Amino acid sequence: MTTIEEAAAKIAAAGPCAPRLARDPVNQAMVNNWVEAIGDTNPVYTDSSFAGSSVHNGLVAPPAMAQVWTMPGLRGVRAENDPMGAILAVLDEAGYPSIVATNCEQTYHRYLRAGERVAVTTELADVTGPKRTALGDGWFLTTRMHWTVDGEPVADMLFRVLKFRPLAAEPPAPVLRPVISRDTEFFWAGLREGELRIQRWGDTLRHPPGPMPPDGELDATPDYVVASGRGTVHSYVVHHHPPVPGKRLPFVVALVELEEGVRVVAELLDAAPDEVRIGLPVVAAFVRVDDELTLPAWRVAR
Repeated sequence: MTTIEEAAAKIAAAGPCAPRLARDPVNQAMVNNWVEAIGDTNPVYTDSSFAGSSVHNGLVAPPAMAQVWTMPGLRGVRAENDPMGAILAVLDEAGYPSIVATNCEQTYHRYLRAGERVAVTTELADVTGPKRTALGDGWFLTTRMHWTVDGEPVADMLFRVLKFRPLAAEPPAPVLRPVISRDTEFFWAGLREGELRIQRWGDTLRHPPGPMPPDGELDATPDYVVASGRGTVHSYVVHHHPPVPGKRLPFVVALVELEEGVRVVAELLDAAPDEVRIGLPVVAAFVRVDDELTLPAWRVAR
């Protein structure tokens, strides 16, 4: 028996952890958000009149939300006796740092209703490995979660993850390279020449460029104009996460409205996030990556 198997056997023998009470009771606001995100239109979850006339005699929560009620939140910390946390720590130390969920099986005993406070216990059911997978060598971990309300069972779940050591990969490229097509090649060629080229169909300018005329005139032939490069910030975002190859976080991405009337997205190079505002005047810049690729960017018009 390996060290990992010995640790797993000890954790499994300890049985389930102490019940952990949900942070909040079952509530209608969370149900509304969940069904909207999932696309579940069953009226017994949101329509009190319909639910009242159904076999449920009132609103109920979707059974598949069982785990939602006891999620610890972004700053939640696992209990010291949590078996999932314990076995993950063992595998981290053994050199298996990555994790991916593989499957789960849920069993529902009854519906939950607003106001009920759910508790959950977790136990380690099985550890299998090492296994060779497409992601790398790893161990499959299966936990069993059990939800109750005042001791009454409401749901169970077998949850399996793969804790693995990633296969060696080639280092990422210094930048994310764009896909250049026949319809966009003129734009990228212009950047290499220090020109901001905007596609034109007759009298109509369009960006991003496309293969078909915007007015449906199929016999039209596209060409381009060279923009002045001057414009103002129409909108912007500050990118904090996730990491981007070749970029130091945070950085600003601005949607700029050019003098020609079209809008172009690119990084704003020389302004801190708190210095950017809507309407800020900018000019085009050109960031040369290599002989084949130059990226568009903006600088503040000083």
